[in-house]
Formats: sequence, C-alpha cells, structure tokens
Amino acid sequence: MQADPKFLRVLAGEKQARPPVWFMRQAGRYLPEYRALRASAPDFIAFCLNPEMAAEATLQPMRRFPFDASIVFADILLLPKALGQKVWFEAGEGPKLGEMPELARMKDLTGQAGEALSAVGETLKLVRAGLPADKALIGFAGAPWTVATYMIEGGSSDRSKARSYAYTNPDDLAALLDVLVEGTVDYLAMQAAAGAQALMLFESWAEALTDSLFETIVIRTHQAIIAGLRARGVQTPVIGFPRGAPALAERYAVKVPVAAVGLDTTAPLGLGQRVQALKPIQGALDPLLLRAGGPALDARVEEYLQTWGEGPYIFNLGHGILPDTPIAHVEQVLARVTGK
Repeated sequence: MQADPKFLRVLAGEKQARPPVWFMRQAGRYLPEYRALRASAPDFIAFCLNPEMAAEATLQPMRRFPFDASIVFADILLLPKALGQKVWFEAGEGPKLGEMPELARMKDLTGQAGEALSAVGETLKLVRAGLPADKALIGFAGAPWTVATYMIEGGSSDRSKARSYAYTNPDDLAALLDVLVEGTVDYLAMQAAAGAQALMLFESWAEALTDSLFETIVIRTHQAIIAGLRARGVQTPVIGFPRGAPALAERYAVKVPVAAVGLDTTAPLGLGQRVQALKPIQGALDPLLLRAGGPALDARVEEYLQTWGEGPYIFNLGHGILPDTPIAHVEQVLARVTGK
C-alpha cells in the first residue's frame, strides 16, 4: 500500500501541484445508489452499525468521483449510544436522544467505547480493502461540545439550552466533557487501529460561543483528545473543524496540535491565508453554491485555488453536501480541481 497519498502529504505540511479533494457528506442522499442502499436498512443507526452496508455507502462516491480521500460512513451520535444514552432518528425530524445516563455510569463505559462501536472498525477494514492504495481513509468523531449539545437538548435545536447550561452549570458541563473526551479517545484509537489514516474532529456547533467558552469547551477538550491519543501511541494526524468560529480559527490553530484546520463557509480568504501560515487548511466552499452551480461556482472554486493553492491546502466544503445537490455540479467542481 502506498504510505503517503496526496491527502496525507498535505497533512504533513507539503504543498501539492493541485490540492487533494474530498467532500464532507460525500456519501449520502444526493447519490441515487445511496438512497437505494439506505432503503434496505431498518433504521439509520442499524445502517451505520452494519459494516457491509456502511462500507458500501463509504465506497460509493469513490467509485463515481475522483476524490482523494474517503471518510467512513458513521454518525457523531454513535458515541452517546455507546455511553448508554438512547439514540434514534425520526423521519423528517432528525436525531432524538433519551434521558442522559448518570455521569458515573457513562464514565465506567468510556474505556469500552471503541469496543462498543467495533462495527465502525469493521467498516474501516472493509473500506480500506476496497480503496485504491493512493486514496486515504479518514475516521472521525463528533467533538465533545458538539456531542454534549445533543445529549443535553435531546436532539437538534438552536443550541440555546446547551449554551445556557454552559453558563449555569459549568462544573457539570466540564465533567460531562471530560467523560466525552475519554470516550472519544478510545473510539478514535480504535478507528486508527482499524486502518484510519487520518482522524477528524467535527466541532459542528462552535458557533455563537464567547471567546472564554470557546477556550474551555472547544480548545481544552480538543487538546485533551490529541494528548490522549498520543499517550496511547496513536500518531495518526487529526483535522480539527471548529465550524462557525472563524474569528477564533487562528487561536485554535496555535493552541490545538491538530495537523490541519477545517474552515467553514464564513471564512474569508485572508483568514484562510493567515491560518495556512500556521497549519494546512481544509474547506470552505459553500454547499449552497455547490447546489446552485453555474459560473459563480466556477469563480469561487478558482478563487480558492488561486488564493490558497500556494500553501498546504485540502479542497473541501465548509459543511456537508446538501441532499438535493445535482451530481453534475459535483462533477463540475472536481473537473476544475483535479482535471478529471
């Protein structure tokens, strides 16, 4: 197997003749083959924990498009499930979570998170066997604050309840985040052992946090996860993605020992250059623009290539592909980026 695909060389700080490219949610509902596969599963959690089905979903976009990396098909809410909280998905409403278990009970389960989610490891093994050697394989987890917001609120929302909880119950939140750090380390270490060549931390709800909260619930926990992985001998590079916090991206790049920083759709070009002077960057094409297509899409892709292409850069979106995105628009972008 080739040890250093283009994607991994960028994570090591190297500039490439063209940036490697992959898209968040590149496996998903915009693909007819995914919709057909998903229809054969009884529910979404069962789908995620079926290694054969999840591996097939992961590999589908790699067969269709010239992506340079593949991210394992799973969900950030598998970890609360492994820690004893009921998790399910309702059609048209999204994720739902039951009552949060006692903290002591969850803490007892943190060292077993990887074992409880071993199906994801089996998926990674199947995907690695099915990927060409020059394509990288990414594992991932939801970052502690993002996962905690779902656990506190019982599902999707505007996160106001969770942010209020951060102010009114700081010690309780810190204890919950510490439990999630431990569980995440165990989960990601299992993924690395199963063949993940890079790991991504999705801090999907870093938006609307004060700088002090960002420091304590994002920067601190991300530092702790990477320290925990390194203490276990896991040297796999980590990409951190603090979505919605562009003003704090430079601070994040300085303080968190990630290999690269993901930028969201709000990141200005100049900010990307400043962060890129510190770490490789990934992002930040707007999924709405990808869906819209046309000359505006071509122009924005060219801006990113011209502005960020002189440094270590991974071409990606600033959030996941929208389900109604035309496949032709994905092909349009990939043709400009890869020449294929």
